[in-house]
Amino acid sequence: MDHRNSSVFMDLGAHSTLPAPLSAGDALWAASVLQLRRGYASGDFTPLDVAHSVLQRAAQCEPALQALWRLDTDGALQKAEHSAQRWRAQKPLSLLDGIPVTLKDNIATVGEPMPLGTAATPTLPQLADAPVAARLKEAGAVCFAKTTMPDYGMLSSGLSSFHALARNPWDTTRTPGGSSSGAGAAAAAGYGPLHIGTDIGGSIRLPATWCGVVGFKPSLGRVPIDPPYIGRVAGPLARTVMDVAAAMDILSQPDARDSMSLPPQDIDWGAADVDASHLRGLRIGLWTEPGCGLDVHPEVLATVQDAAARLKSAGAKVVALRPFFTRAMLDGMDHFWRTRSRIDLAALPPEARQRVLPYIRAWADSSAGMSADDVYHAFNQFLLTRHATVRATASVDYVVSPVAPVLAFAADWASPTNDPLRPLEHIAFTVPFNMSEQPAISVPCGMSCNGLPIGVQIAGARFDDLGVLKVARALEHLRGPLLAWPKLQLA
Repeated sequence: MDHRNSSVFMDLGAHSTLPAPLSAGDALWAASVLQLRRGYASGDFTPLDVAHSVLQRAAQCEPALQALWRLDTDGALQKAEHSAQRWRAQKPLSLLDGIPVTLKDNIATVGEPMPLGTAATPTLPQLADAPVAARLKEAGAVCFAKTTMPDYGMLSSGLSSFHALARNPWDTTRTPGGSSSGAGAAAAAGYGPLHIGTDIGGSIRLPATWCGVVGFKPSLGRVPIDPPYIGRVAGPLARTVMDVAAAMDILSQPDARDSMSLPPQDIDWGAADVDASHLRGLRIGLWTEPGCGLDVHPEVLATVQDAAARLKSAGAKVVALRPFFTRAMLDGMDHFWRTRSRIDLAALPPEARQRVLPYIRAWADSSAGMSADDVYHAFNQFLLTRHATVRATASVDYVVSPVAPVLAFAADWASPTNDPLRPLEHIAFTVPFNMSEQPAISVPCGMSCNGLPIGVQIAGARFDDLGVLKVARALEHLRGPLLAWPKLQLA
C-alpha cells in the first residue's frame, strides 16, 4: 500500500473556548465536564439525567467493546441523586460533583476486589480506597464502574486471563491498547467524560493514541498513588485537554501514602485554556527517531510532522532532536521487568500460576538464566534512560513525537509483535518520560487511511505539567474539531 498523503490530519479550525450548552434532550453521555457543570448549575439537566444517559450508552456499547468490569448501576444512580440534591442546594462538593468517572481495575476501591487483570489473583475486597479513588469520591464524582486491563498491566493490549477481551471502538478487530485498555475504549465510545488509568511505560498514552482520545501522564508524584513505584503514575483519559485539566484539579491533591509524591502545589489547572498564540517563541523539539524498536509507520510520521508544521506556523521554533533511546536501555528495562515478574509468579501457588496468560508466563520465564550481575546492569538502564532523556530534552521547552510507532494492532494479540521475547518494541517514545519523571500527553491529531486514530505526544520538563497541557490545548486549536464518535453496532 502507498501510504503517502494517506494520513488525514484534522481540518484547521478554531475551537470555541466555551462549548455550546446542552439541554436534557441532547446526548448527555457525549458532554464535556464543562458542559455538564454548566448544565447542573443552570438546572437544564441533573447528574441523574446524565447518569441514566451514560449507563444507557455503556449498555449499548459493552457487548462490542467489553471495556467495563463491576458496573454499579444502582450505586451510580444513588450517587447521582445525592449530587443532584447538592446542586439544587447550590452546594456542590467540587467542580467534579456529579461527573461520571470510571477507574481502572488496579485502582483500589474499598470493599471491592482488585484482580489486576489476571485470573491468578484472589478476588478479595480491598480495605481502603487508593488515593485517586478517595479524592474523586470526596469530590462527589460518580464513580460508576471499573475498566478492564491485561494481566498485571504488563501488556499494551486488552488481552486478559480474567476480563473479557477489550476492543477498539473504531474497529473492534483492533486493540484499544493497554494497559489502561478499558479506559481508552470507554473514553472513545462515550461512557462519560473522564476515565482514570495508570502508566509505567505508556499505559495511558498508548490507549489514548489508538482510541483517539487525550491521555495524560503527569510528572511522577504529581498524582499520589499507592503503592508508588519507579515511573508509575495515575492520570486521566478524556476527549479534551480541558477535561483532563479538570480531573487534575482533583487528582493532584495530596495523600500521605505516596512516599514519592511531590509537595502539594497550588496549580491553576484552568489556566491550561490557551489559544494558539501561546506557542509564539516556544522552542519545540521534533523527535521522530527513537533509536530502537519498531519502525515508525508512514502515516504516524506524517501526522506528527504535520502537527509540528502547525506549531511552527503558530510561532513556535521547531528543531529536530536526535535519537537518544538505545537498544541497551530498552532491553535492560525489559530484562529487569521479566525478572521481577518471574519472582512474582514464582510466589503464586502452582494452580494460580497456570491461570496467568501464557504470553506473560513465557516472558517472565525467559529471565531464569539471568545472573545477579545481569539484573544489576539491567536495572542500571533505568537510570541511564533518565539521564539521557533529561539531557536530550534540556535544550527545548517541549518535545513533539509519535506516541506509538504503529497503528492499533489485532485485538487478540498481546503486543504489536505478539512475541514474548520482543514485547516492548513499541514503547520507545513513551517509556523514557516515565523514567525521567517528565509529564507527557497524547493528543488525537489524525486518522489513518483505514480509519484508525493517530495521536501526537507532547512532553515537557519535569514538574511542568501545566505547560504541557497548555501546548496540548494550543494544538487542539490548530488541529480543529474533534474526531466524530466511532460508529458502533449498538446493542
